[in-house]
Amino acid sequence: MINLDDEMATLAKMTPSQLRAAWRVQYRSPAPDIGPDLLRRGIAWRMQTRVQGGLTVATRRAIDKYLTRLEKTGEVASPRDLTIKSGTRLVRSWQGRTYHVLVLDDGFEHEGRRYESLSQIARAITGAHWSGPRFFGLRKRKAPFRG
Repeated sequence: MINLDDEMATLAKMTPSQLRAAWRVQYRSPAPDIGPDLLRRGIAWRMQTRVQGGLTVATRRAIDKYLTRLEKTGEVASPRDLTIKSGTRLVRSWQGRTYHVLVLDDGFEHEGRRYESLSQIARAITGAHWSGPRFFGLRKRKAPFRG
């Protein structure tokens, strides 16, 4: 069996026509019209995924979610999007009571109910509109502007 590191080193020495041939071998389709550096990266990525595995199910699901949003709204993911690992437990004390929220792959669980957003849970707890991430301490309040 050929060592992955050796294969990667070989890629660095290939000519553009050799890279296009290697692309056809890896992807079983003609190489796109891109430069040699991107061809190398694409081939290397494919080789690595075959040896070390590809993206996790959660990562593929997140990519699909963002692609759907892009197709529907024309907007890409916002830097304000929240990424919390599934299984994380959020804890917040409010008016003398402690609340626990479990982060799921597709939402949140609070007191046996599923919610799509932390803001829905914050509203259920407080009875008022809150930013869920801010309520649970995941985002800090912006400092007031002092021109």
